[in-house]
Amino acid sequence: MLKITKKLTLNIKILRFFILPIILVSTPFFNNIQDARAGMEFQWNQDSSFRRLKWFQKENKRRFRNTIYFFLRPSDRRTDLLKINLAIPKTFKSTLKNENISFCKVKIGGFDSRTKCLEDIPADIEINTDESGLRSLDFYPYSPISSDKNSYAIVLKIFNPKKSGLFQFHSYGQPKGKSFSSYLGSWTILID
Repeated sequence: MLKITKKLTLNIKILRFFILPIILVSTPFFNNIQDARAGMEFQWNQDSSFRRLKWFQKENKRRFRNTIYFFLRPSDRRTDLLKINLAIPKTFKSTLKNENISFCKVKIGGFDSRTKCLEDIPADIEINTDESGLRSLDFYPYSPISSDKNSYAIVLKIFNPKKSGLFQFHSYGQPKGKSFSSYLGSWTILID
């Protein structure tokens, strides 16, 4: 009986010798568990009339300088576009300046490459604000945006708003030969 208790206490001492340092060394790695991202996107009015479009932002923290790319891929454009409208949500309170807004042909990044503008598309840009506080951006490219295999992006270089949340941007495009704009899709941006 005495041999069994001595052996058990020796095993506990050895186990404590190995377990305690492992716990102390691994504790800093568990510090950033709250930064885990969900693999799900929430979008209002999730029915067939709304299309989810791709986007990329460099920074998602409040009040940080951010660059947001709103992509228009070939599958998002059915015909040549004469005008593109970007509807900005009322709750997205950030200062917009013409010199920080651009429209470009873009290379969409992935696992091994970065997102970057390949060529700026010359366009007239209008910032519209109506009496209810809704804002929108109108892009009038000098030549129609073709429905070829190239991807395009609206690029905003702004400071993120003070309030965090989900912000849904909508885009409308005026096809060549038509006098009205039709819905292209929506982007849902997350600011932490």
